[in-house]
Amino acid sequence: MTDPSPLLALRAGLIARFSADAALAALLGGRVRLYDEPPRGSVPVYALFGDAGIQDDSVDGAVRHRHNHEIVAIARAGSVRTALDAAERMAALLADEAMPLTGCRLVTLRVRAIRAHRDTRTGEARASLALEAVTETF
Repeated sequence: MTDPSPLLALRAGLIARFSADAALAALLGGRVRLYDEPPRGSVPVYALFGDAGIQDDSVDGAVRHRHNHEIVAIARAGSVRTALDAAERMAALLADEAMPLTGCRLVTLRVRAIRAHRDTRTGEARASLALEAVTETF
């Protein structure tokens, strides 16, 4: 079995970091609900992996990747505060960059931005967490 891609390794690390936090679980309806796609019939508040990408950032023989990831907290219409509270808690959990990953190591991780917005179709409140990271493959 091969190691996961650096993008998938970082996602797995984020899930592990977030899943261990009771405060975040409470903000997300009793357990950490972070999905790739909105589950059918799921009631907000929950979070989704949004757009993500990696690009080669190798230097001096070290195989590195620069990541851009988005995590979106979804809340009910008129409840942007609950989405922002969840996004802010995730940001706080990422302040410590020590996060074990499979097949690579985390070099840097930072929260680039947190944005609040409303889905024009559903009216749901959303808070987006934009992450930047660099990983290095062993």
